[in-house]
Amino acid sequence: MLFNSYVFIFAFLPITFVVYYLLNYKKYFLGAKIFLIFASLFFYAWWNIKYLPILIFSIVFNYFTSMAILSDKKLNKKFILIFGICVNIALLGYFKYADFFIDNLNFTLNLNINSLNLALPLALSFVTFQQIAYLTDCYKVGILKESKNSDEVYQIDKNFLNYCTFITFFPQLIAGPIVHHKEMMPQFASFKNKFINYRHLTLGLFIFSIGLFKKVVLADTFSLLANAGFANTAMLNFIEAWATSLSYTFQLYFDFSGYCDMAIGLALMFNIKLPLNFNSPYKSLNIQEFWRRWHITLGRFLTKYLYFPLGGSRVSKKRTYLNLMIVFLISGLWHGAGWTFVFWGFLHGVAIVIHRIWSNLGFKMHKIVAIFITFNFVNIAWVFFRANSFKDALNVLRAMFDLTNIALPIAFSTKIGFLVKYGVVFDNYTVDSHLILKIAFYMVLAFVVVFFTKNSVELMQRCKPNFYYLFATYFFITVGIICLDSYSEFLYFNF
Repeated sequence: MLFNSYVFIFAFLPITFVVYYLLNYKKYFLGAKIFLIFASLFFYAWWNIKYLPILIFSIVFNYFTSMAILSDKKLNKKFILIFGICVNIALLGYFKYADFFIDNLNFTLNLNINSLNLALPLALSFVTFQQIAYLTDCYKVGILKESKNSDEVYQIDKNFLNYCTFITFFPQLIAGPIVHHKEMMPQFASFKNKFINYRHLTLGLFIFSIGLFKKVVLADTFSLLANAGFANTAMLNFIEAWATSLSYTFQLYFDFSGYCDMAIGLALMFNIKLPLNFNSPYKSLNIQEFWRRWHITLGRFLTKYLYFPLGGSRVSKKRTYLNLMIVFLISGLWHGAGWTFVFWGFLHGVAIVIHRIWSNLGFKMHKIVAIFITFNFVNIAWVFFRANSFKDALNVLRAMFDLTNIALPIAFSTKIGFLVKYGVVFDNYTVDSHLILKIAFYMVLAFVVVFFTKNSVELMQRCKPNFYYLFATYFFITVGIICLDSYSEFLYFNF
């Protein structure tokens, strides 16, 4: 089920909200918890019910694995942890990377193995990382308990229903954020969170409305030109290529930002505070700062459960740079089963290494120049992230830097044809020139919003129950609902 759909906004959300709080009001706390779990599973199954057993298996398997790790019995806890992690990775690998592996095997060895044509079950990438983190933390707690270092031990909730709520909670189930049990389970257990908090409800509606507007008005509009451009990469001219790349850059920004806003808003309606996952990343002064602002919880996971175990920056400089490259290559592969994704991760790994070297040498640059360079690097790297093949990506990049292929739409020649004598060229466009003009307006708006305004979380922190915020909420949610003429998935559903 999509957040940006009529069935969710007018049926699922109000019914779930009313029933959940009504059960809690009547002191049926266990019933409310069970209802929220089943509502979340229904929300998940709406997309494709045949993948629901996979999600349930993952939850049950990881719960009992964690109980074995936390058990007081003399078991080989390290072996159980490794086994649990391997099962999680194998499950994700089968659905996400089996066809990728088969295609590369066929290409390398000139074989003809048929693809499995598997569809990636929604949420599996995020649920897998979330549960690997949980198992790892259970193991660390067990080690601390055995060492009698009680000052560093915190209690892990062993209740099965609480664990199910932690994993399935619908605002963050499909595409994150990748939440930590220590920050979530106490919130679900809190007595005061079981009853309606009208301030949380107000804040939740406000930020949800902003997210809905970002998705259906901005992101989906940019997708029109991005999709058209990447479908005809060989025919793009200079202006079309830049319009295509920037359209996708802003589409992804507002799509993911919109999702994060909606997830935070929905969770707040249920008195749950999700961690910040998106914080104006295009304002970053360098690539390291970008990754501290973009998909924050993914970066947190990779840092804590991959970069640190590899040695982090506590090893030699060369080994540190290698560790960074490994992290970003895995990040690229996690985002998609394709070499373009891996190469995108490689580009960011190289950039972060260059930034480290630059910083170690003590060099600095002007703030505006730093933002300009960082943004354009990210924009160019997104081309590989979005393109269907290396050939398509190189076609777009070639057109972006081909100064001999600059042309204005031929439709303009009737009004400004006199510019021909000054060397201006008019030609037919591959992408609809009227669409480019429409996107040009949205692009100016996007630049202003991205670089010169406060982000939605900052606005939410200032939100007060007054006429201004009431009008803003009404405006964003009304325009968002009006624009729900077609449903489009969030881009991160595919990752």
